[in-house]
Amino acid sequence: MKTSDFYYNLPQELIAQSPVEPRDSSRLLVYNRKNDTITHKVFRDILDLLTPNDVLVVNNTRVIPARIFGYKPTGAKIELLLLKRLELNTYEALLKPAKKAPVGTTLHFSEDLSCEITGDLPEIGGRVVKFNVNNGTLEEQLDKLGEMPLPPYIKEKLKNKDRYQTVYNKVEGSSAAPTAGLHFTTQLLDKIKAKGVQIAEVTLDVGLGTFRPVMVENVETHVMHSEHICISEQTADMLNNAKQQDKRIIAVGTTSVRTLESMADEKGVLHAGSKDTSIFIYPGVKFKFVDAIITNFHLPESTLIMLVSAFIGSREKTLEIYNTAVKEKYRFFSFGDSMFIE
Repeated sequence: MKTSDFYYNLPQELIAQSPVEPRDSSRLLVYNRKNDTITHKVFRDILDLLTPNDVLVVNNTRVIPARIFGYKPTGAKIELLLLKRLELNTYEALLKPAKKAPVGTTLHFSEDLSCEITGDLPEIGGRVVKFNVNNGTLEEQLDKLGEMPLPPYIKEKLKNKDRYQTVYNKVEGSSAAPTAGLHFTTQLLDKIKAKGVQIAEVTLDVGLGTFRPVMVENVETHVMHSEHICISEQTADMLNNAKQQDKRIIAVGTTSVRTLESMADEKGVLHAGSKDTSIFIYPGVKFKFVDAIITNFHLPESTLIMLVSAFIGSREKTLEIYNTAVKEKYRFFSFGDSMFIE
């Protein structure tokens, strides 16, 4: 299986540069796997597609302002993208330009914040950085100095930081948003709960593993960078009970999918806990827990379109659906429209 097998042609103008208002007015492509049918709706119509026999699983992670600009003692400017917390004030990070910042370099961001580069991460071309905070907490300093880490294909400046957060975000730690959840409003979630649908929260701190491009020709040899996940005992019990009652488990976003499939055993039993996962789901990998997915449209040749292809059960069908979305002028990627695969 080649990486190029997952390529599709996307016109530049279909890459969404800003979120729609209100959140739930984005478009929704619905693909029914059993009937092999495509229908076109608006996201708020998801309410009509859900039943009291459904459970929505959402990723409650909160995006930190993970892009921050500092200066070397020489005055040269360096950009940091924080990827993964290792200790209280220590992170894995990508630096630009990385060659100009070897281990031992000190970077200054303000009179209250600096960091030292303490280690190398050659497998991702990154560094380990340890922050020194003179006033308040690192979170407070990042909130003051950092920017939302929007993907490089988004050229417009984000006017409202909250639009790159889900309305149910709680656990701080992500370097990117779980974008399938951006379509939900508080009001829509209230209506969904009132209908009898259960909502379960899991956590995956979105980092490089989700978005790192596949650089190898043979898909099976790609190695995912690990990301931290967590499922509470209460959530695991609730989801296992729902599964035993034949309720439909609907994962909101590929991050929720990866969390559930990482924590489910071969018998389809979900386990509580906290760990790092580097799970890579591509065609041929069998799903153990997830019954349906709400997800955005993903980049060509990405691990995410491979995951969607695995769930749909056919690479060809996935590309056919994507080409339909292109023809119908859906908006793509982080601030784009969404799919419901049932």
